Amino acid sequence: MPRRLTEAQVAQYRRDGFYFPVPVFSPEEALDLRKRLETFESGQGHVLQGTQRLKTNLLLPWVDRLIRTPQILDAVEDLIGPDILCWSAQFWTKEPKTVDYVSWHQDHQYWGLDSAEVVTAWIALSPATIESGCMRMQPGSHLVQLPHRDLFEKTNMLSRGQTITEGIDEARAVNVILAPGEMSLHQVRIAHASTSNRSDDRRIGISIRYMPPQTRQQLAEWDSAALVRGEDRYGHFVHEPSPEREFDPPCVEFHRKTLTNLVSFLYKDAAGEQKAEYRVEEA
Repeated sequence: MPRRLTEAQVAQYRRDGFYFPVPVFSPEEALDLRKRLETFESGQGHVLQGTQRLKTNLLLPWVDRLIRTPQILDAVEDLIGPDILCWSAQFWTKEPKTVDYVSWHQDHQYWGLDSAEVVTAWIALSPATIESGCMRMQPGSHLVQLPHRDLFEKTNMLSRGQTITEGIDEARAVNVILAPGEMSLHQVRIAHASTSNRSDDRRIGISIRYMPPQTRQQLAEWDSAALVRGEDRYGHFVHEPSPEREFDPPCVEFHRKTLTNLVSFLYKDAAGEQKAEYRVEEA
């Protein structure tokens, strides 16, 4: 029996490739998480930038605790089983009245992970609405591989501006509207996108990518993940440490190493040339 999701909700996820909303935090708890983020940003004098946005669980203890939240893991366990690795935690922040957007894409096309069981939990820390640029998903698109092209557009928040060139029906797209503290769950092959933030508030979300331990990385000989529940009987990923304080030196060094590895393939085009900049030292 499912731990957190109902059998009907699991069936909907299997059919559509995503499910939402799933309550995780109260509005007060979500606000506290947002304040933690913005207090950190204020203290360093700028918003999260560069590689600070990716695998932030290695830099901030409260993010490391967040990826281990039982309410999140119970729902993920319903989808991929009791042994769970967290491959990454990434902040997606769109400042108010800005043009940044995310093009239609399927994550499995460029992450290099060989499992279709990879699931992303996307947690809203501020309202994710149509006006603020919430995610949009095309139901059933996880069942087909759609053609992509790397466009490297500066306003596209994706690493290479990877964009689906055909097969998207905008009329069928579903707006993933979330209140602060709610999350959506989507499968690694689902086609999804988001528009720019036209609202007066920041649109803040964090995507946490979970996978079963039997998953392999196909684009590099080395990769890392955090064991957040159960056992890892495969050893395909080096286990990530947990920071004891903000920017804990051993974790900062591990962050530098794992981000250097990710940049080596996430920011290269089909010919193997790196055409987008992502300075690892910014973390």
